[in-house]
Amino acid sequence: MAQTHSNDAFVAFERVQKSYDGETLVVKDLNLSLPKGEFLTMLGPSGSGKTTCLMMLAGFETATHGEIKLDGKPINNIPPHKRGIGMVFQNYALFPHMTVAENLAFPLEVRKLGKSEREAKVKRALDMVQMGAFGGRRPAQLSGGQQQRIALARALVFEPELVLMDEPLGALDKQLREHMQFEITRIAHDLGITTVYVTHDQTEALTMSDRVAVFNDGRIQQLAPPDELYEAPQNSFVAQFIGENNTLEGTVQELRDGYAKVRLDSGDIIDCKPVNVGKAGDRTLVSIRPERVEIDKSRLHPDAHTLKAEVLEFVYMGDIFRTRLRVAGREDFVIKTRNAPDQRRLKPGEMVEIGWLADDCRALDA
Repeated sequence: MAQTHSNDAFVAFERVQKSYDGETLVVKDLNLSLPKGEFLTMLGPSGSGKTTCLMMLAGFETATHGEIKLDGKPINNIPPHKRGIGMVFQNYALFPHMTVAENLAFPLEVRKLGKSEREAKVKRALDMVQMGAFGGRRPAQLSGGQQQRIALARALVFEPELVLMDEPLGALDKQLREHMQFEITRIAHDLGITTVYVTHDQTEALTMSDRVAVFNDGRIQQLAPPDELYEAPQNSFVAQFIGENNTLEGTVQELRDGYAKVRLDSGDIIDCKPVNVGKAGDRTLVSIRPERVEIDKSRLHPDAHTLKAEVLEFVYMGDIFRTRLRVAGREDFVIKTRNAPDQRRLKPGEMVEIGWLADDCRALDA
């Protein structure tokens, strides 16, 4: 999906391509622009091109074709240390022989700042990540989470306008990860820093970003705010990659009044919103989110489509119940319902009628 350029783009990729061997393109004709202060996440599976894009922006890789601009100026031929970009990596990349304060002062020494100014900036950066008391310690004396905070502080200490983060929370445990997600987002927004964040973790992308660029096979499949990405995926790759999703296979019977009538391979006929189908006769993957399906007849909307289903598995997950069913010949259909006192607990083997609204169901490419 091409992204149109605005002249006020702070970061811009213009028809950027990258090949390592002169034949295979790992990034294909990338057009992408970010306004100042945006938190953009590049999300995708391994090998989709997202990290290569980040490394080209940082200057560690060179674009084979096209131009990368920062604040309107081409930076293709500017070495990494002269781009003024802050970087945070998964492995922290802290100097083990230096104290925390010396690690933070290093980028300032390189920029020839005086001693008192260095000390003031180091103190401010450490306070920003709530590590003010740790300046005298060495990295080996810190936990993983503390080291990651120091790596973040070092990226921010010289007050860059752009910070790049490559899987920075990958080595942390779940609880600490979630805490750091909110910390990083808060700091980025408080300081008005433009941030480009790379991850393969969808939850991270959805909770942290202003917009998410979903990469696959060297191209952006969709670029949108998190809620739009989840609620209105543009193709079956995005629907499958972002969050949990149910798919049913079928053929488009007709397109009329903004809806597609689809005959499922099981013979059932349902209506959907046509998103990525062209005409009657097209094969399609119908996509429905697990939380959009209702399992209790009394809660069904009068206009809901209903299908017969057999309960295969019922899992108690604390805040929700996760039910796996056999629906239209598929055994991987999942429904998520809130754990409420009036919500039924189902048993394997039970036959139920499930339903959803046509507006919650999308006909995508097969």
